[in-house]
Amino acid sequence: MLNLPTLHTYLTQLLSPTDTIHTALLLTPEGAVVSFACSSTASSNEIWILAGLSAEVWAETRGEEGDGKGMGMVESELGRIVVVPVDDASPEVQNEREPLLLLAVNGGAEADWKTMSASSRRHHSALAQPQTRPSPAPQSQTPTPPKTDPYALLAPHLDQLRTSLLTLLGSSHPSLNAIAQYYFLHPSKQLRPLLVLLFARATNGLGAGFPEVKWAADHSTARQQELDAPLTRKDVLCDWNPSMPDHTASFDTVFEMRMPPSQPLPHTPPPPVFHQTHSPALTHTLLPTQLRLAQIVEMIHVASLLHDDVLDKSPLRRGAASAPAAFGNKVAVLGGDFLLGRASAALSRLGSNETVELISSVIVNLVEGEILQMKGNGGEALHSSPSPSPSTPSDKWSIYLKKTYLKTASLMAKGARAAVVLGGCREGEVWKEVAYAYGRNLGIAFQLIDDTLDFSSSTAQLGKPGFADIRLGLATGPALYAAEEFPELVGMIGRRFGGDGDVERALTLISSSRGVERTRELARVHAEKAREVLALLPSSEARDALEGLTEGVVRRRW
Repeated sequence: MLNLPTLHTYLTQLLSPTDTIHTALLLTPEGAVVSFACSSTASSNEIWILAGLSAEVWAETRGEEGDGKGMGMVESELGRIVVVPVDDASPEVQNEREPLLLLAVNGGAEADWKTMSASSRRHHSALAQPQTRPSPAPQSQTPTPPKTDPYALLAPHLDQLRTSLLTLLGSSHPSLNAIAQYYFLHPSKQLRPLLVLLFARATNGLGAGFPEVKWAADHSTARQQELDAPLTRKDVLCDWNPSMPDHTASFDTVFEMRMPPSQPLPHTPPPPVFHQTHSPALTHTLLPTQLRLAQIVEMIHVASLLHDDVLDKSPLRRGAASAPAAFGNKVAVLGGDFLLGRASAALSRLGSNETVELISSVIVNLVEGEILQMKGNGGEALHSSPSPSPSTPSDKWSIYLKKTYLKTASLMAKGARAAVVLGGCREGEVWKEVAYAYGRNLGIAFQLIDDTLDFSSSTAQLGKPGFADIRLGLATGPALYAAEEFPELVGMIGRRFGGDGDVERALTLISSSRGVERTRELARVHAEKAREVLALLPSSEARDALEGLTEGVVRRRW
């Protein structure tokens, strides 16, 4: 159904030479734009207004009887609008749920209702028709080709990111240098930067603002120099900068202000005038700002690991001594703070307020998630909290899944969304929503599997101690499911497994239950939801790799 390279052509065929129908729009029932075609008389603002109005029209008039049954029709300030569903399901199934997409056509006051309705229904049929493939003869059937390996697809970029990342972490203090780079020098999954780069490749060229950001990346020498410059000004003593002059770094004398030398401004040609409409087409490229974003999300992730290992008193991380074990708790905390400071400086240079908001909110989410985890399994950790402790299984599940989003999925979801924003996706376009929905569901699936591995994998496989969560008094998915089979666990969860013999007894009950299996099933549900939203993206190696990740996340054993 969704062959996006041809969607613009389909929609263009709906436009009439006399502008009787001047705009054709493909959107989700929530009003997010997937693709559109319009005459020169329609502005970009009108497109987003039309999308929101069309979604409302469909919701309000879809159930009316008569000639308009199965479609939405309205007379508005924008002219006449007809909205029909785009769905290859049977009418009975369509009546039970929202359609996958909507097709809206907009004409002037002189447009004929019957003509608009017939045209939209005719093209709706073409759009909704599943892509047919000839059935091969039994003897010629071939196995399904393997999914694209996401790590192989982006291996050169990931290697370059790791190498150049170390140059961003310099400090004038040797201890900070050592701890800031400590976890980066150990093998890791690099899942978060991988998601940023995959969504960049899967969507660059689709957003209406891509021509502008691509032109800026290709022609703005000053912007590239700013991205690559040291993260502190050389004339202000903040911390390490290899080009800092001696008089700024020195404390041997009273600091005297010096007049700044004149700096030649790099020549940047004026930007061209871009057309209001943009035909979406993948470019399979990566922008410098997206590459830097991939490094930023990994810096934030590693900072959270440093802090987590202090809070959890973990002796191991990635198969080696944890940072607190190697450097001490105080230095580990300060190392995490240092990484967040470096990430914030790099983030400010990306030139996107929306991206700064998204990634800054991730840091808030990490703190909120940790607080929720501290009080969510019994309430004893935060005596001053006015919130009551969760008392029912549904309360505990709600807190557990919310904590999972805040501590794990938020960075994946918002990092992926920020990558699409940096690729020129504007408000009202569907690509940002696809990235966020995918990252949110994949992140929750990832953490659910992580929680099962705590019970089913060895310390050697995990690279960190097994049964860590339950020894910390945390009830994760396997324990919550097991409590449904063995009510004895409810009391243990409430007292955070703090009674004599609670940990050993709980492990016995969980291993005798279907808790681990059911948590894996829940992870598969979230992973499948992540895979489903990718249908809105055009076919590409990057999309194929993202689909493969949804399978790999639930199959992993470390």
